[in-house]
Parts: sequence; C-alpha cells; structure tokens
Amino acid sequence: MSDAISSILSQIRAHQSHAALRADAPAGTAIDPSLFNPGAGAARPSDGPGFSDTMAKALDNVSATQRKSGELQQAFELGDPRADLARVMVAMQESQVAFRATVEVRNRLVQAYQDVMNMPI
Repeated sequence: MSDAISSILSQIRAHQSHAALRADAPAGTAIDPSLFNPGAGAARPSDGPGFSDTMAKALDNVSATQRKSGELQQAFELGDPRADLARVMVAMQESQVAFRATVEVRNRLVQAYQDVMNMPI
C-alpha cells in the first residue's frame, strides 16, 4: 500500500518539476508535442504501469485494508479468540492511515488540476 502511494506522489512531484522547468524556459520556446501524445515521438520513459493503473491498485489496497479491519472488528465483537484487541487496533490504524493517505493524494490531484486550469494561455 505504501509503495503505491509513494509511487503516485513521486509521479506528481516529477510532473511538478517538469512543469517548473517548462515555466523557466525562455519565451517563444516551442512545446514538444510528444508531451501530449506519447505515441507520436520518442518511446515512453518507462514501460511500467500507468498512473491510472497505479491509482486503481492503490484504491483496491485501501478497500481491502478497510474490509480486513471491519472483519477483525466484527470477529472481536463476536468473541472470536483469534481476534485479540491488539490486532484489531493495529488493523484499524492501518485502515485509517491508508484512507488518510488516499484523501491526501486526491486533494493534491484536485489542486494540480485547479492549477492547470487556472494557467494563462
């Protein structure tokens, strides 16, 4: 879970630094069209999973963590001896941290979208 969120955050940072480099370029510098169409130009820098795949995997992991936490809570409430209080509390905290991280990524994506939409043409 943590690796997926770290991957997303590193992609966001890479896009921010790339945008900063473009902002520092001299006026009149042409924008490389391959930035908008990766298939037309040079090959993509990495053949790994795309952003949407990484995001979907991260959301699935958060959902699984929350489901596991809920199942452990229910087992503890029903008196299952395998669901001790420590395990339940740790699962709840993992679920909470994963959800907060996902919300933070969402907030940063929304902010990045708003920044792009407010850029002068």
